Amino acid sequence: MPPIRPLSPELVNQIAAGEVIERPASVVKELVENSLDAGATKIEIDIAQGGARLIRVRDDGSGIPRDELPLALSAHATSKIASFEDLARVASMGFRGEALASIASVSRLSVVSRTQDDAHAWRIEVHGADIGPPQPASGARGSTVEVHDLFHAVPARRKFLRAERTEFGHIDELVKSLALARPAVDFRLGHNGKPVRLLKPARDADARLERAAELLGSNFAGNCLHVDHAAAGMELHGWVGLPTASRAQSDQQYFYVNGRLVRDRVVAHAVKQAYADVLFHGRHPAFVLFLQLDPQGVDVNVHPAKSEVRFREARLVHDFLFRTLHEAIAQTRAGAPARDDGVVFFRAGDLSAQARAKLAQAEAALPDSLEPRRGFSGQHALAVREPVPDAYAALLGAAAPASAATVLPDLRGDETPPLGYALAQLAGIYILAENAQGLVLVDMHAAHERVTYEKLKSACVREGMQSQSLLVPLPVAVSEAEAAAAEEHADALAAIGLEIGRSGPRQATVRRIPALLERADAAQLARDVLGELAQHGHSRRLQELQNELLATMACHGAVRAHRRLTIPEMNALLREMENTERSGQCNHGRPTWTQLGIAELDKLFLRGR
Repeated sequence: MPPIRPLSPELVNQIAAGEVIERPASVVKELVENSLDAGATKIEIDIAQGGARLIRVRDDGSGIPRDELPLALSAHATSKIASFEDLARVASMGFRGEALASIASVSRLSVVSRTQDDAHAWRIEVHGADIGPPQPASGARGSTVEVHDLFHAVPARRKFLRAERTEFGHIDELVKSLALARPAVDFRLGHNGKPVRLLKPARDADARLERAAELLGSNFAGNCLHVDHAAAGMELHGWVGLPTASRAQSDQQYFYVNGRLVRDRVVAHAVKQAYADVLFHGRHPAFVLFLQLDPQGVDVNVHPAKSEVRFREARLVHDFLFRTLHEAIAQTRAGAPARDDGVVFFRAGDLSAQARAKLAQAEAALPDSLEPRRGFSGQHALAVREPVPDAYAALLGAAAPASAATVLPDLRGDETPPLGYALAQLAGIYILAENAQGLVLVDMHAAHERVTYEKLKSACVREGMQSQSLLVPLPVAVSEAEAAAAEEHADALAAIGLEIGRSGPRQATVRRIPALLERADAAQLARDVLGELAQHGHSRRLQELQNELLATMACHGAVRAHRRLTIPEMNALLREMENTERSGQCNHGRPTWTQLGIAELDKLFLRGR
């Protein structure tokens, strides 16, 4: 072995650059984060040849004083932390003090900066390990950093760069993520002298959603729920996509912790569980979420590129995220508007007291065998009221009140239920209804499947988890951590009908399982539950299996296609949908209803042209 010797400063910086600077987008990330920390309200990013030839970031931030310019280009020099206490509660985007030094070690770098008190700007350049003296220059308040010929000093790294279009795509994606996090900042991105993105500041809720629509597409903005909830010293706000607007890939998932975009397993697991009951297999939700918590509750110094974090109370964060998102998604009842100045969830009690009084009065004035039915023309005809078959009523639950199956001529606007009133049935599959906006189409099997499924789940919660003993206790080989979890969480497992005891260093014994899961593989069930307990401190595997069984029961119990329904039956199903959680999609994630507005219908028939 050669003798031990200290590395040169240039080689140290190049090693650090290998950790921080993966590609041109990494350089843009470091420079733009520095601009944001400097209080910039306008950031211009110019790229040439995908960033390999030129990266220029110009901002209107506070600037760097002349005397501090050489220090800014030195390794591990920063103004953002000074002690371990500062490191324990980092609030800035960058703090390691190695970005500019690492970038300079693999490129030709220059900085032009001017503070508010300076009479003019100052320019400094770096050539390899040599930092030149600051020179007078022209420039407005703020900083301009230019990076020329990235990786020219390490040709081997340059060979790993992808095509120009690919590298610029990574830069564009990075700018999108930063623009979502800082809506009040004006971002401008250009490539090879052509403007690509011009994002004006967004200072209110509507403008922020418009920026999200510009970056993620109008489909996201038109099919999302606004979330804003605070508890346990944490606050979560942002937008989550509706389950029916899911995507084939996870390309529109942005999660920020104290303004920093992160990828975290705790977060991913919480979001996945929140959507578990409403997403089609293989689909991914879209979301832009911001979690705010005490900086001491999160360690951002666990990854050189700061793309990962570690929560000090990981289970508390997981439960907070899951419960908040689960409740938001649960309120997506059919007929509820996706958003109205943010989001408005439709809740039970759809008709006002005045509307119910009008319904009751008109109902009393009608003959017992007749009911009014509203047509598209606005006229009303009388139709024979048919009794609801007992079998259907048993599946659907309690019979809907008479007023729910009645349409009155004097009800208008907000007093009309969200899904309106049934008109007819199409092909034995779809219910046609009219509401204040126009035509509503409902897949009756999918809708009834969700209604039945939610009723079964509620019944299980009310009646508790029934369990039964195994004829012969079943030993299961597990890891040491899983065996410890069985011992630690024995009481919690027993409360949900699963009795598992530790019977050795790496063995557990199953004695009781939930009655609903009597045909399940008890050994695999125990391993799944204990595995999640060991990793996350809690498990929903038991509930997931139970829900899978209930979903199967609901699917078989739902009204089948090509069954002819009467008008009262259809209205009863519409009212149930309006009062059932997650009724906007069936158990498999398919939509249960859709709306065609009068304007859309007019367009189809070229009315007004």
